Amino acid sequence: MSVLARSVGIAAPVALAIATAALWHHEQSRPTMQAKIVEAAPAIPRQYLALVQMTEQADPAAEGGALEGEKAREENQRLGFSGSIASAKPFQALATASEDHDRALQCLTQAVYYEAAREPESGQRAVAQVVLNRVRHPAFAKTVCGVVYQRFDASVCQFSFVCDGSLARRPLPDLWSRTKRIAADALAGRVEKEVGTATHYHADYVFPRWAPHLAKLAQVGAHIFYRWPGGWGLPGAFTGRYAGGERIPAFDPARFATVAEPAIDYPPVAALPERRASNDVGGRMDPTKGWKLSIPDPSASSGALGDMLARQQKAAPVTLAADDHHIQGVQP
Repeated sequence: MSVLARSVGIAAPVALAIATAALWHHEQSRPTMQAKIVEAAPAIPRQYLALVQMTEQADPAAEGGALEGEKAREENQRLGFSGSIASAKPFQALATASEDHDRALQCLTQAVYYEAAREPESGQRAVAQVVLNRVRHPAFAKTVCGVVYQRFDASVCQFSFVCDGSLARRPLPDLWSRTKRIAADALAGRVEKEVGTATHYHADYVFPRWAPHLAKLAQVGAHIFYRWPGGWGLPGAFTGRYAGGERIPAFDPARFATVAEPAIDYPPVAALPERRASNDVGGRMDPTKGWKLSIPDPSASSGALGDMLARQQKAAPVTLAADDHHIQGVQP
């Protein structure tokens, strides 16, 4: 779980396949890089420094003050919405085909898939909108892949799927195709107005300690969306320019070596209740115990079986002439 709290579980229904580079590339030819993604340090107003640090480094699932389960849902319901939602501007920096477009599409599709593949379509579009909102906000990286993989080499990533082993699970083709279409729409300029200028979200079964400090905008599916408080969360603050030079990090395969197919926890045989009779010898009939076969032989005088047997008994035996023995391979 990261500051973008873990999405509703898609891991259970998704077949596991440990990827050699821990990334499943829909197009295998996409280049990667071994070095860290380096982005220019954003200019963060002093009054927001502590809040940015809180949202970057706090893991809702691990931090002691975070609530989970029903208590978290209760707190999420108590926390009111901020009111009107200002729509974000269309993202059109990657509207045309290019190498950057293809890599950005790969990264955005991964984010939508691993964070919200089983959410309603509006919920998936909302996740894509958050990623693109971040690209244009001064607090975040200035490429799509830079936003998605921000802090990918740290213990707490900005998007949980980057750090929790989800990338070692091969996507389901049908769900991947749908999320790729949604990501492509977002890169072409489609806006999800329901979440406006949201830059954060979390699942409704957690209540991170930063939630009361941000402006709660909307809940779409199982995710709750937030923007920065004050003017820093309004359209006028989204002054960041797309930098280009999309890069996808290459992970050390050993990082996800512990991610494996979950074993089925069968109970040991000795722990199973004894259901056999005391004189059972393993399912075989033991005449010395006085057992008799209780299932009668099929009746030869009833049904189709009886008719077939009667016809066979009445049929005249076939005799072979001397010449036929050689043909049939039978010695006279």
